[in-house]
Amino acid sequence: MTPPPARRHRPGAKGAAPAHTLPRRGAIRRAQAITTYGIGSLVAVEHESFVVSGLDEADRSWSPDESPRIYERRLARLLGVDYFRLPPASDDTSKDGLRVRRFPLMHSCPECNELQHHRDFNPPAGRSVCGTCEVDLVPSRFVVACEAGHLGEFPYRQWIHRSTDRGSTTVGNCGGKLSLRTSGRTSSLRSIIVSCNCGQAQDASMEGSFRRNALKDLGLKCRGHRPWLGTSAPDQECGLPLRTLQRGSSSVWQPVLKSALSIPPWSNSRADPLAEHWDALRQYDNRGHIEIYLKGAFKGECPVPLDEVMALLDAEREEDPDGEATPTFDHRYRALRNKEYERLRSGNDESKHSRDEQFICETPQGDPSVLAPLGVTGPMLVKKLREVRALKAFTRLVDADSMTDSKEMPLSASPLRWLPAMEVRGEGVFLRLDEDRLGTWEKATEVASRVERMRTAHQRVLEQRADDPSRAVPSPATPRMVLLHTLAHVLINEWSLEAGYPAASLRERLYATDDMAGLLIYTATSDSAGSLGGLVAQGEPELLDRMVRSAVRRAEWCSSDPLCMETVVSGSGGTNLAACHACVMLPETSCEHNNILLDRALLVGTPDDPRLGFFTDIVTG
Repeated sequence: MTPPPARRHRPGAKGAAPAHTLPRRGAIRRAQAITTYGIGSLVAVEHESFVVSGLDEADRSWSPDESPRIYERRLARLLGVDYFRLPPASDDTSKDGLRVRRFPLMHSCPECNELQHHRDFNPPAGRSVCGTCEVDLVPSRFVVACEAGHLGEFPYRQWIHRSTDRGSTTVGNCGGKLSLRTSGRTSSLRSIIVSCNCGQAQDASMEGSFRRNALKDLGLKCRGHRPWLGTSAPDQECGLPLRTLQRGSSSVWQPVLKSALSIPPWSNSRADPLAEHWDALRQYDNRGHIEIYLKGAFKGECPVPLDEVMALLDAEREEDPDGEATPTFDHRYRALRNKEYERLRSGNDESKHSRDEQFICETPQGDPSVLAPLGVTGPMLVKKLREVRALKAFTRLVDADSMTDSKEMPLSASPLRWLPAMEVRGEGVFLRLDEDRLGTWEKATEVASRVERMRTAHQRVLEQRADDPSRAVPSPATPRMVLLHTLAHVLINEWSLEAGYPAASLRERLYATDDMAGLLIYTATSDSAGSLGGLVAQGEPELLDRMVRSAVRRAEWCSSDPLCMETVVSGSGGTNLAACHACVMLPETSCEHNNILLDRALLVGTPDDPRLGFFTDIVTG
């Protein structure tokens, strides 16, 4: 990672513009540039702190060799871009990397205790030390943010002068110097003392600064700061309440990730040359007009045969949401998942395709009827898959899944035709639940009432986080969704124990709507655990039968029982029931729903009501 160039540079030879010589500040993995240290996030490098810069200058700073393009038409269409790009490499031989900017700018010196802007310490060029004491400066531990995604400095001066007259206009220019010290008595906020030598305010601790209305009571509102975009993007009028956060808190930055599987006819890379032409091609219905356009666009022969272009256009139109004149993002994303579900059910035999095919899905060799007593059907061995995960935007203070699009902060000040993304190549196992048995089970009164408690709690959380409760997104909690979600978690835990996979290397992909009831568990990393064949082997019916039975029996008992099974409120806001880290919860990277909407009682039942469990026969048999 490299910070942006300074505003002024010494002239080069004969007055020529000098080449940028940007210092390197640490390194991160490419995957972290999407999931952990993406655009707008804060990253700590040794004793310094930076915010990852936006994408407005990335076309110039990201080298095409170190940041190649990625094509996945279905996902690109969903997100309104032409293509994706890998984040730039960050090894010793890299020419450049992710640009970063220093943030927060307020620093303190542990020797002289002064608290001021970084530049006011007069540090030597390229270093972050106090010009007087020559010790490393400490970035402010505290920042402020709003739910719209803006980020700012903690208002130390207003905080220490809060006991003075609010109508005074001298708080901002009292002329005093701030200092920060710790009393050393405890590690709490009460021991962090802020002082001002102006003589108008008493020393104040940081205790109480994290209250929800602490800054609102001072009359402070968000001014729309976007430090990751630099000075080229002016502040936006916001006015939302500000919240104090620890600089390293996970609430400071939450990625909005969207992903898609490469499925036929898009999974052989032959359509990549057409990436920037699809919007124009969709305007034509006549084969002759399309042929004329392609000849003009490629100045001769198109690298993709016309018959294939027509087939691709037909496949794309099949994913248009039915009955929607102006489909929303959710409708289009649901249509994308529906097409994946259809392809996973129908399969894609390896013998019929070339080595360039990126999606191979075959029926197992064993007899799938052995799974019928479990209510499991249609197992498929996904021997080869490619997933593209794109960073669409980010949020602050609230989870991305609970947001409406209006609260998502874009990655650049001006619209771009691409987004940063990662591609994962691996393998997986797909299975479905028997629709007849599932339909009977989910209509049971006791099942519906138990899930309704979770849905009500989740909907309440969504409404509390929305500016307008009437516009809050509906909770996806249904009996089949919670059942499939919990089953995926216990299977991942089982395969982690029995097949030697780290739980964090496996990932779930749920297909749970009125006309879908399936789940895909696949390798979620591109390292040595990605595609060794071990996971696919678990999908053979005889072995899958044994794994499902073992996973369900293991879920029958938790080391936190009876508290875990008998709890009436679990998880954030009561969005879980019988679920905890000792039984079904997974690493956050493995779960699509941030470890909420889980209940193992729907798998095995409860001691008082065994009929709740879809797999009760396994437990009692």
